Amino acid sequence: MLFSQKRHPSEMGAIELESSLTYLAMHGQVAAATQNQALRAWLFRSAEVLRQPLDDAIKAARAKHPEHLPTVLSRDEVRRLLDALNGTYRLMAQFLYGSGFRLLECLRVKDLDFDDQQITLRDGKGQKDRRTMLPASLVTPLRQPLHQGQALHTDDLREGDGAVSLPDALARTFPNAEREWLWQYVFPAHKRSSDPRSGVVRRRAKHILSNNL
Repeated sequence: MLFSQKRHPSEMGAIELESSLTYLAMHGQVAAATQNQALRAWLFRSAEVLRQPLDDAIKAARAKHPEHLPTVLSRDEVRRLLDALNGTYRLMAQFLYGSGFRLLECLRVKDLDFDDQQITLRDGKGQKDRRTMLPASLVTPLRQPLHQGQALHTDDLREGDGAVSLPDALARTFPNAEREWLWQYVFPAHKRSSDPRSGVVRRRAKHILSNNL
């Protein structure tokens, strides 16, 4: 039993809560997230329903966070996966594998430094900046989509378009940056499409568009 049956729920305090949480961890074998959810529910009930917030520190045994080893593809598996791709999508996969970028981290032209063979990602996951290496094997192959993308961007500008989405703060500070070449995506989509957040029709990143299909 999780809770004592000898006392009314309104009379239960830190001791009963500690006992319940310890039971969940030691005998219920629940995940840490489940135990934390039970703790938050109890604290909310005490403070908001019973109007008796608990002032004592809760010192229950904590459920362990699961420790799972990541599944990593072997070199042969990676090679066979890449061999199944062609064209731009193969290059994108090679880039993601070689640089460690995440699928939704949009690579822009300004992020590439061919001279020092580096990639600088601004405002990535967790709104953090980070720098990583540009694989030497991709330096030459990446120049082709850049040339194609620049021609595409020139056509967009000629048609009165050519804008890409930017972080809100940057868009407010530099209102013209959205049409500059350096802010364009390295892998732009072939066609312009409607941005689901704003409804604005613009050229989005190829891998984002593909991920939403």
